[in-house]
Amino acid sequence: MDWRDRISIDRRIHHGKPCIKGTRVPASVIVGSIAAGDSPERILEAWPQLTLDDIVAALKFAAALAAEATAVPALSDVE
Repeated sequence: MDWRDRISIDRRIHHGKPCIKGTRVPASVIVGSIAAGDSPERILEAWPQLTLDDIVAALKFAAALAAEATAVPALSDVE
């Protein structure tokens, strides 16, 4: 699956944040939920308009962004 089939970026929807097509659910919320320990089942309960393919697409999108990253944001509280 190509994440581009399920993720859209439209400045008129959710301020141009990458969202699952046909929804206002940002890909970052899905990825953040997985990172926080939520199961795909929990995410699907919270957002019944999503599918498992949407969750996989959000993760693939995040992986593609991470692969392209050339810098890591600095932490403001690093001593």
